[in-house]
Amino acid sequence: MRRIITLLASGLLLVGAAVGCSSGDDAARECAAALSKQTGGDVSDTPTIAEAKERVDAVDDTLAGMVRSGYENVAAASFDKLERKTKAATDDRPEECEGLSEDDYTVLVTAKAIDGLGWTDEDGEFDKTRMLD
Repeated sequence: MRRIITLLASGLLLVGAAVGCSSGDDAARECAAALSKQTGGDVSDTPTIAEAKERVDAVDDTLAGMVRSGYENVAAASFDKLERKTKAATDDRPEECEGLSEDDYTVLVTAKAIDGLGWTDEDGEFDKTRMLD
């Protein structure tokens, strides 16, 4: 159990650390639209860097809360699913994303992967009940 918590905490820190300064909302939105094909996300889901950070932070908080509440297995399964989706999307960086810093790109990929997993509501906000389904 301690090992799972350590792995989850390490992963959450990596995702949380992947947030940097924005290179501009337009560039982020163009990149997010381009990432839709790779993540399976909705093409109209085009978060800014700040919005992507909020989405990723909400997932981090939910996973950490699950671990604290004794749901390590569920949290680990959700984290693994997100990690696989994110890694699959980072293999081929779209041209529209070239102007973004590595940190901004990583947070956008993660936010789009969250959408691609169906974990967002109609407003693009993270919905933990959708994650648990």
